[in-house]
Amino acid sequence: MAKRILTLNQISLKGLERFPRDCYEIASEFAHPDAILLRSYKLREEEIHTSVLAIARAGAGVNNIPVESCTARGIPVFNSPGANANAVKELVATGLLLGSRGVIEGIDYVHTLKDVADGAELNKTLEAQKKLFKGSELVGKTLGVVGLGAIGSLVAEMALTMGMEVIGFDPALSVEAAWRLSSQVRRADTLSALFAKCDYVSLHLPVLDSTRGLVNEELLRVMPPKSCLLNFARQEIVDQKALLQALDRKQLRKYIADFPTPELIGRSDVILMPHIGASTDEAEDNCAIMAADQLRDFLENGNIRNSVNFPTLMLDRVTGCRLSVANDNVPKILGNVLSILADENINVIDMLNKSREEVAYNLIDIGTQPSSEVLEKMRAIEGVINVRLIGDCA
Repeated sequence: MAKRILTLNQISLKGLERFPRDCYEIASEFAHPDAILLRSYKLREEEIHTSVLAIARAGAGVNNIPVESCTARGIPVFNSPGANANAVKELVATGLLLGSRGVIEGIDYVHTLKDVADGAELNKTLEAQKKLFKGSELVGKTLGVVGLGAIGSLVAEMALTMGMEVIGFDPALSVEAAWRLSSQVRRADTLSALFAKCDYVSLHLPVLDSTRGLVNEELLRVMPPKSCLLNFARQEIVDQKALLQALDRKQLRKYIADFPTPELIGRSDVILMPHIGASTDEAEDNCAIMAADQLRDFLENGNIRNSVNFPTLMLDRVTGCRLSVANDNVPKILGNVLSILADENINVIDMLNKSREEVAYNLIDIGTQPSSEVLEKMRAIEGVINVRLIGDCA
């Protein structure tokens, strides 16, 4: 029976093509979908049917998905970190240039001269007024990069090639991210140390309880006068009241962000973009392909990559029959599952178990296909969230 993928936004065709048509059905309406693929659609808990096994977001942020309730139901939520990294990096480069030169102001001024018909007069006026739009070069300036993941590391590398000094801060820096990072990026021990030394600061963090309002009055007050803050991560990371105060006292020369708010629109010291960080054809294709591949691998093999609520777990298939078990991360549950298999003389060929906070996830390759009664015994174990049989042992 074909697996049903419910799409709640327009998804790149290159992503949808990753699902073989003989094994998958894709539509914007399904009564009982096996999985959901979306972008920015605000998904409500009551919209997630009991048939749903997984949800994938073709993008990085998952604040439009009720992740906590999905975890409680044993539903992995996937995202696509890094798939739009180059698109965001290039927009950050644009922001740096707009924040250092009078490009926007100069363009606006030129538009006021549309009634000047004489070319010589126009050139004379431009030569006389261009000093109003003089800026400064980025070479030799210091950029602070807060968050050195897929996007932050690219931004840091890009700034180095532009001749900037780069200071980075990321207390949760992974080994993989550290390998990507140039040795020329200096590490700051604290956020305040970074903010105090930088002409420009670029934010690349997810919205978590620990990052909401992270850039506050205390951090903004230690920034050098005439500094510039760039936010292409999330609006909630910057305390709005503290930001406005820093701009009003001229300590912060420019705020450049991808998240307009009513209080910021119209200010000459703010450059706002309409949330276009990942709005390129290439980024949409890359995000859709990554999300589709992760959904397919989970549905067909139970493997988990880039889940925001389940542990990463990849197990090569050694048999045609596999069990996936999600359970509360407490002792003895896996032992009880294995005891049931042993009682039924079902041999375990290979297995892998990992946990993440309150949830544990197991892949168990077995030599004999269990009956529906055996599966129900496993599901009845206290603390087991769900059990899925993947493949056929025959």
